[in-house]
Amino acid sequence: MRYVLLGDAESPHLLKWARALSQPALPPSCPLELWVASSRGFAPGFDGLVPPARRLALATRPHAAGGNLAVLAQLPKLARWLKQADAAWIHAHYLTSHGTLALLAKRVFGVPGRLLGSAWGSDILVAPAHSAVVRALTRRVLTACMLCTSDSQVMAARMRTLGAAEVMVFPFGLEALPAPPGPKDEALFFANRGLEPIYAPERVLALFASAAPADARLIIANDGSQREAMGLQAEALGVAGRVQFVGRLDAATQAGWYARARWYVSLPRSDSVAVSVLEAMAYGCLPILSDLPANRELVRHGHNGWLVSADLLPTVADLHGLKGRLDAIARANHAWVGHHGLFAPGVQAFLGRLQALAPEAFGSP
Repeated sequence: MRYVLLGDAESPHLLKWARALSQPALPPSCPLELWVASSRGFAPGFDGLVPPARRLALATRPHAAGGNLAVLAQLPKLARWLKQADAAWIHAHYLTSHGTLALLAKRVFGVPGRLLGSAWGSDILVAPAHSAVVRALTRRVLTACMLCTSDSQVMAARMRTLGAAEVMVFPFGLEALPAPPGPKDEALFFANRGLEPIYAPERVLALFASAAPADARLIIANDGSQREAMGLQAEALGVAGRVQFVGRLDAATQAGWYARARWYVSLPRSDSVAVSVLEAMAYGCLPILSDLPANRELVRHGHNGWLVSADLLPTVADLHGLKGRLDAIARANHAWVGHHGLFAPGVQAFLGRLQALAPEAFGSP
C-alpha cells in the first residue's frame, strides 16, 4: 500500500510521522510503502527511511504568513510525481498550504488517492481568521479529507466547524519517554519556542523579570525575527546578565536543558498542544504557559503548572508557593506524558481507523 506524506520534510515533525509510519502494525499482506513530497528539502533523518526514488523536494521557501505563490507554481511538478506514486493515501500536513496543493493536484490534474489531513496549529487556529478566501480554502480542504488529525480537542472542534467529517485527536507527542526526572536546578528557566511574534517571546522575558528570583537564569533556545529586539529588551529590563541566548539546538543538547531546568516557559498568543510542552513535562519541568484552551487540556492552574493570562504575569511569590510540591509535580507530569503523550499509539490507532474506513486499500474484503 503506497502512502504519501506531503509537507515540510525539513521539519522534525514530518520526520517523526515518517518514522512512525515506517514501523506500522499492518497485516503482512499489506505492507506500507512510504513516499514523501516536501515543499522545501529533506532533513538528514529521511535518508535511512525513504529512498531517493520515493522522495520529491520542491525546494521552495514557504512563509508562514502566506503569499506563497512559488509553492503553488510547483503544482504541475508535484502532480506528475503523485501520479507516478499512484498512492492509496495522500496525507497533507499543514492544511492551508500543503492541503491546498493536494486538493488542487486531485481536482485539476486528476491525481489518484484518498486525501488525509493533519492540522499543525496556526493553519486552523490563526490563518482562517485572517481572510474569507483562506477560510473558504481551508473548508474545501477539510471537507475533501476522508480523515483528519488534530493534537487538541479545541483545534478539532474548530476543524469540525469548518467542515471536517471526522477528526482523530491525539497529541503530537514523544517517540520515547525519558527516564524519570532527577535533581533539578531550582534557579534555571528554559524557553525554546520560535522567536517570532506569534510565540510572544517578549512576554517570556517580561515574565522572567517579574517572577524569577534574583539568582535565577533564563536559557532561550531557538531563533527568529525577534532575536535582536529581545536582546535590547533584556537590557532594558535589567536581566541581560542572567539571560543566555543559545540558538537552535540539536535534540540531545535540548534534552540536557530540559533535564536540568526546573521551569519551562511558553507564552504564545495562539497554540494547540505543543510537542515542546509535552517534552518539558516529560522531563519534569514545571510548565508556565499561556492560558489558552489547548494548554488547559494539559495543565491545571496551580496544580501541575501555571497558566498566565494575557495581562497578569506571575510574581516571585506565586512561584515560590509551589516550591514544596515541585518534585511531586515533576513525577506526576512525567507519568502523565507516559500515559497520554506518546506518539506511536496515536499513529497506530490512526492506521486502524483508515483500515476500518477503507478496508479495500488494505487488501481486506
